[in-house]
Amino acid sequence: MHVELDLPESIFSALRLNPEEFAREMRVAAALKWYEAGMISQSKAAEVAGLPREGFLREAGRFRVSAVQATREELAEELARD
Repeated sequence: MHVELDLPESIFSALRLNPEEFAREMRVAAALKWYEAGMISQSKAAEVAGLPREGFLREAGRFRVSAVQATREELAEELARD
């Protein structure tokens, strides 16, 4: 699917990105935010970002988003099951 956005031209110079780089960064940022908020899974976020899962994890590190989006209680429950 193709989505078109109207953006102020100044955004590209403010971020020092050309339109193609900006579009990529926007996809990554949206995917990371939705993942961080628990709205989508890690694999779906990677798909939205247009990256393989390992690439998405690298981007998560760059944006300081934790790769683990589980509470301590959820992790404890999972460990208890194993």
